[in-house]
Parts: sequence; structure tokens; C-alpha cells
Amino acid sequence: MAAAVSTAVQPKSMTRAKKWDEAVENAYRFQLAGYRDEEEYRSVKKVDSAEKWDNGFVKKLQRKDGCFYYYNKSRECSDKDVPKTKLYNY
Repeated sequence: MAAAVSTAVQPKSMTRAKKWDEAVENAYRFQLAGYRDEEEYRSVKKVDSAEKWDNGFVKKLQRKDGCFYYYNKSRECSDKDVPKTKLYNY
């Protein structure tokens, strides 16, 4: 799997989230499934984008081991998990 990640675009910087918003929620969901962000998910899984709810939140992700994570339509990233979430800049 390391070879697939090395061919993808690498982020220039990383910051920790300070407060919750939609971008933090989606980043949290990707990181919970084992991916850095949507860029890494698209490069590893060879898909155009992740399946999303109509409100823009990620609905379903396939982990690297083949299992799936299914997410609710509502917020799942609790306030205590916000500072643990990494936001990458390209």
C-alpha cells in the first residue's frame, strides 16, 4: 500500500482543527477509516469521490482491508475529537 500512497500528491502542510465544521467532519470520517483525506482515498481506491449524503457528509468508506464504514447523516465527530483531526493543505 505504501507504493500507492507515494504516487499520490503529497500535502504541503498539516494543521489541527480548532473548531467543528463540515470540512472537519469529513476529514474525521476519512481518518477514522484509515486515510489521510479524500485525496488519499481517491488515489488508493481509484474512485472519483467517496459516497456522500445529500448534506455533503461522507456516507460510506471502504477501509484498506476491504471492510466498510457506514456513517450517519448527522454529526459524528464529537467536540473532544475535533483537536485530534488533521487538516491537510496542498
